[in-house]
Amino acid sequence: MNVVMQEAKFTTAAYAIFLGLLLSVFAGFGIATFYQAPSAPTFPEEVNPVNGPDQERQQRDWLEYQERTEQHQSGMEGYHRDVSIISLVIAVFLVGAGLLLSSKIKVLADGLLLGGIFTLLYSIGRSFAAEDAAHSFVTLAIALAVVGYLGYNRFVKSPDK
Repeated sequence: MNVVMQEAKFTTAAYAIFLGLLLSVFAGFGIATFYQAPSAPTFPEEVNPVNGPDQERQQRDWLEYQERTEQHQSGMEGYHRDVSIISLVIAVFLVGAGLLLSSKIKVLADGLLLGGIFTLLYSIGRSFAAEDAAHSFVTLAIALAVVGYLGYNRFVKSPDK
């Protein structure tokens, strides 16, 4: 194989990888932009461990802050679960688009497939952050099915020549 062909293959592979990463980051930022996370509670400014005349108020402020923090944590678990589902749908869409284009525009199809795989990894990570074992299991099962189908369709059913 001559140098020009090797260089073209390297450039094509680099482009597909970059496109895949860019699509995944775009999906993550898109989700964060249009579906924002709940805001964290602010720490009470006047909490002072030294006993003083405002000790009861400070203890009350501290307890309220702890309660708001627990509510925020619970809200974040739901947020991570929702983001996991949204990114899973985007990943399946990207993989599907990549499979549809695989016979027409190979380099774009490869980029879409990689973008789908990277977004799938993002979805799995978010499902773990949701701290819901059943949700994580379902996300992993879908990921396994998508990657299994992709592998079969790409490498067994119609291998590159």
